[in-house]
Amino acid sequence: MTLATSSGLVGGQFAPAHSQQIIAVVNPATEEQIGQIIDGDAQDVDTAVRCAHQTFVATGWADLPATDRAQYLDKLADALEARSQQIAAAVTEQNGMPISMSNYLNGPFVVDIYRYFARAAREMPFEETRFSDGVTGIIRRQPIGVAGLIVPWNSPHCLMAFKVGAALAAGCTTVIKPAPETSLDMSLFAEAVLEAGIPSGVVNIVTGGRETGAALVGHPLVTKIGFTGSTAAGKLIASRAGAQLKRVTLELGGKSAAILLDDADLSAFAQTVIPLCSPYSGQICVSNTRILAPRARYDEVVEVVVEAMRSGAVGDPMNPSTVFGPLVSERQRTRVEAYIEVGRKEGADVVVGGGRPKDLDRGYYFEPTVFRKVANSMQIAQEEIFGPVLAVIPYDTDNEAVTIANDSRYGLAGSIWTGDPERGLELARQIDVGQIRVNTMVSGNGFPFGGFKHSGLGRELGPEGVASYTELKTIYPMNQGDSAQSPLTTN
Repeated sequence: MTLATSSGLVGGQFAPAHSQQIIAVVNPATEEQIGQIIDGDAQDVDTAVRCAHQTFVATGWADLPATDRAQYLDKLADALEARSQQIAAAVTEQNGMPISMSNYLNGPFVVDIYRYFARAAREMPFEETRFSDGVTGIIRRQPIGVAGLIVPWNSPHCLMAFKVGAALAAGCTTVIKPAPETSLDMSLFAEAVLEAGIPSGVVNIVTGGRETGAALVGHPLVTKIGFTGSTAAGKLIASRAGAQLKRVTLELGGKSAAILLDDADLSAFAQTVIPLCSPYSGQICVSNTRILAPRARYDEVVEVVVEAMRSGAVGDPMNPSTVFGPLVSERQRTRVEAYIEVGRKEGADVVVGGGRPKDLDRGYYFEPTVFRKVANSMQIAQEEIFGPVLAVIPYDTDNEAVTIANDSRYGLAGSIWTGDPERGLELARQIDVGQIRVNTMVSGNGFPFGGFKHSGLGRELGPEGVASYTELKTIYPMNQGDSAQSPLTTN
């Protein structure tokens, strides 16, 4: 069992925590406690934030050339790469993510993200000269200050990299609050930070639950919040941050649609059903959990989706052949079970799954599930279930498919599958989401990631992600002739 006496990393050290409260960490595959973390209090948060603030204002970190910050990011990537298998195994033990997926999402994917931000730091124009109306101005991007970064449990290291990489590239200092479900592995991340030689106080970590996060959001020395999590929590953070005019980037929920057009290659789509529509048992916000099928091919699509979901092995997440591990907690499984009952009462049919696996007597497992006869107005089509549950919805025309896809309070992601890429591209332009794929599952770190509507505010990744951790300043140099007589400079 792992016992915690420190709330995290502060000023380059594992300092004793002020809080005496602890949170148990449970392995969702065995239902056994595997450790405990400190539930950091307001004083623990204040210590970390003040350290980050002092580092920002007094050490020269913010004024470091971007090429130097890039070197630190590359060193962090190297240190994480050396620990990637340990980190992946630790994450799987805590959240039940199948190890084959965890090895990638908490390994090479994370390393690539930090290396991308190192390149972005080198290439981004933090100052540029602009000419307008006969006047010369310098547009300067400068780091925003202390960034409070709140990280979820479902893909912790990759979603943390979105935030930490951008903040460090911009020249900010950081205080990270990981999810309590996945905090034990943060000691490995802290080791990597120290090995990379990142100056003390630039990266700080405080563990804890909701109150810890609330203290971080409310702290007056935190000038930016980066958050990934539920829409309900995001709204609360936005409200509290707004009271202080604190900047926020919020990546929230999703109820994304995969649109199969009448000329779609179903054999190709079948290969993407699990990784696109129900990755990590649907506990990822970009999951395409609504599958829109042309009515003339509806039964055929349902059959393809059912067979694909049936093909995924359910079991021990440490087994490399496992596709569906346990859900993260008993509470999450209970939530999914409640939605199954709601769907049945609404008139949808469960074609496969719908309950707990009969051959697994412990662990928070739930069967891969497919609903048919789903109307988009149903609760199971409108609300994020966050489990291995897919809903197949019929439509008649392309326009109706677009209408159904957009008939959601969310707007995070989506996909279109068609034999005519131009037709798919035209429809993609009409879908109100932050990112949409046409006949592909690829993505890249240089492209902005985020959502429309209730799926969030702002963007992560790409130069846009770095820019969100900066403030814009316009500098008007001297010796510009008559511009010195501007009415703005007179009494």
